[in-house]
Order: sequence, then C-alpha cells, then structure tokens
Amino acid sequence: MSNFELVLKLLLQLTVILVACRLVTIVGRRYLGQTDVVCEMIAGVMLGPSLFGLIAPQLQQWLFPNTAILLASGEKIPHPSMSILFAISQIGLIIYMFLIGLELNTDLIKQRIKSASLVSGAGILAPFTLGAIATFLLYGKTELFKEGVTPWAAALYLGASMSITAFPMLARMLYERGLAKTRFGTLALAAGSMDDATAWCLLAVVLASLKANSSIAVFAIGGGIGYVIFSIFVGRPALTIFTRMTNRDGGVTIQTLTLVLMILMLSSWFTDAMGIYAVFGAFILGTAMPRGIFAEQIRDRTEYLTTAFLLPIFFVFSGLNTQIGLVNTPALWGITFLIVAIAILGKGVACMLAAKLAGESWRESATIGALMNARGLMELIILNIGLEQGIITPILFTIMVIMAIVTTLMASPLVAVLLHGTNYEKSLI
Repeated sequence: MSNFELVLKLLLQLTVILVACRLVTIVGRRYLGQTDVVCEMIAGVMLGPSLFGLIAPQLQQWLFPNTAILLASGEKIPHPSMSILFAISQIGLIIYMFLIGLELNTDLIKQRIKSASLVSGAGILAPFTLGAIATFLLYGKTELFKEGVTPWAAALYLGASMSITAFPMLARMLYERGLAKTRFGTLALAAGSMDDATAWCLLAVVLASLKANSSIAVFAIGGGIGYVIFSIFVGRPALTIFTRMTNRDGGVTIQTLTLVLMILMLSSWFTDAMGIYAVFGAFILGTAMPRGIFAEQIRDRTEYLTTAFLLPIFFVFSGLNTQIGLVNTPALWGITFLIVAIAILGKGVACMLAAKLAGESWRESATIGALMNARGLMELIILNIGLEQGIITPILFTIMVIMAIVTTLMASPLVAVLLHGTNYEKSLI
C-alpha cells in the first residue's frame, strides 16, 4: 500500500472507532448506568471478529486487516495499517498512564496508611495467590499459554493480572458521585492507588523475569529499580522546576507542556529499552511530578484528547485480538467461569473483608469491594502486554477480557444498590 492509501484507511478507521465508541457510550450511560470505560471496552470487542467479523467478515478484514504481510525474505510482518493503529494506541497509553501517576495522591495514602495497606494488601495477595494456583491447575492446557513459558512464569503473570484494579475508573466514580472525601471514599482511593502502584511494579518484575537470559533479567530488574530510585530522589526534586515555571508564566505554557512530553517520551523509551514496558516509565514519572496548579493544568491540556481520541483506539485494538468464538468448548467456558469467580472472590470479597477489619460498616466495605473488583482499562493494558510478549495465547486473552468486562460491568450497579437509602444516595442522582 502507498502512503496515501494508508492515510486514507487510517482516517476511515479512526472515524469508525470514534463513532462506534460514542454510540455504545451513549446507550450504555443512558440506559445501563455504565461508565465510558466499560462502554468503550464493549465497543472495542464489537468492532473485532466477535461481532463485526461475524456480520461482515470481508469488510471487517478490509478495514482492520489482521493478516501478516510476507516479505521477499520470507519474514512476516504485521499489516502496516494495524502497525500504525498500534503505535497511536501506545502513545495514548503512555500519556494516560502518566496522567494516572499524576493523580496518585500520596497525602491521601499517608492519611489512611494502615487501613489502605490492609485493603490493598488483601487486594494483591488474595487474587495473586488464587491466580497462581489456578495457573498450575490449568498449565497443562497448552491453548492457554505459549510454548516455552514456564509454569512459574505463567503463574507470576496470571497472578499479577488478577491483582490489577481500575484505579482511574474507581477515582472517577467516587469524584463524580461526591464520595471522594467520605471516610470509605478516602480509603478506597488510597487502597486503589497503592494497589495499582504495587501491581505495576509486580508486572515489571514479572516481565523482567521472563527474559530467557538471566543477565537480561537482572539488567531489566536492576534498571527498573534504579529508575524508580532515581525518579524519587533525583527526579522529584529536579522536576519542581515545573512549579516555578508555572508560577512565573502564570500557568502551563506550550513550552512547558512540550518539555513535559519530551521527558515523558524519554522515560517511556528508557523503561521499554530496559525490557519492562513503556507504560511503567510513564506511570512512575507521573508520580514524581509536582502537584498543585501545574498538575491540574497538565491534566486539563491533555486529558480530553487522550481519553476521547487516543484511548478508544487502544480499546478497539484490544477488541481486534478478542475472539469470543475461540472459547468454543464446555471446558473453555468452565475455565472462563472459574477465572471470573476467582477474580471476584480474590479481589471483591477479599477487599470487602479487609475493609470491614479496618473498621468500615458492612455496606461501605461491600462498596469498597465492588470498586476494587473492577479491572477496566488497566486489565486490558496488562493483557495486551502478555499477548505481545508471547506469554498468553489469544484464547486466554479472550477469557481474561471477558473477566475484565464482567467485573467492570458489575461495579456501577452494585455501588448504586449498596448505597441506596443511605446519606450517600443523593450523590448517585
């Protein structure tokens, strides 16, 4: 294909992606009470082979071709059209993970450190343990993990992917409903932020440990730890220059934003080169950035474009890898139900019990459990990493996407039901 043809197809792809995501979001928000994240996840699956591919397979393949191109040398490469979509989606993820790190409120964690540690610890240890145990039970199923992936590596990955929480969605639900400053809202935010920070660090270790060469793994783990230490003790003090620049210029200027993006891309490149993944570098950089007016204006200048334009591309790219038709036997559906049950038990129930131990009422504890149980976008990120790194097969990818959608779909209705008739109910209107 010529460059002109690639641009034409890209423009049409982007139009279809945005239209589909917006239509599903309108229906989902108005009639089902769902968040944008859930609706865009579903829209992504609908544009893939699971629905669009069934209704109009030739049109779907023409618009989103997944067939590799065979070079004269015999090497196969992804279709250029999909490579462009993938690259754009990764830029969106990098910026979004940076914004998530920027929203991480360390003061909030300090206020509820004991209770948040208890809830977060339960939300990491329980699903990680259950996921690892399930891996050893399922490892003989060769259609779930790629050849060459050891049982321990598979267990580490599945455990980490079970432990993730949709912190951005959790935060937005609490803020939108006026619950962020309540006792249990503060606890949920603190626990969710600690949970995701721990899960991403754990994923970094897992990815580094999967390197075939032990020296490469040591280099990756050492580089990742070094990057975190550098960001905390050197980067954080140095980055306060952005606060001074913002105060001097009366706000974030285009020059300031450009400098931030330069540092963001360099940080993402570094962690990716280390073998840990670019989004980890973006997340850590976000946590090291100064807060206040600078952080607020950076979010204002980047969030809408990222969430309205770039992230839907990632959802659709994930949907193209999700083939529900691959789960086509009673055994595979049994595994799917097992994974969903483990996810809910290990995350939702465990966090609920931990919140109760921390002194919350049963109603508020159950609400925290429902919020922590949602996987959302964060799960899709970790699943795409696993598929790209050759850890899991498309079958397990699809099973885990189903789990992510189910647990995320549950969150909003459960929160509404649990808080019905309480002093918080007015916040739900």
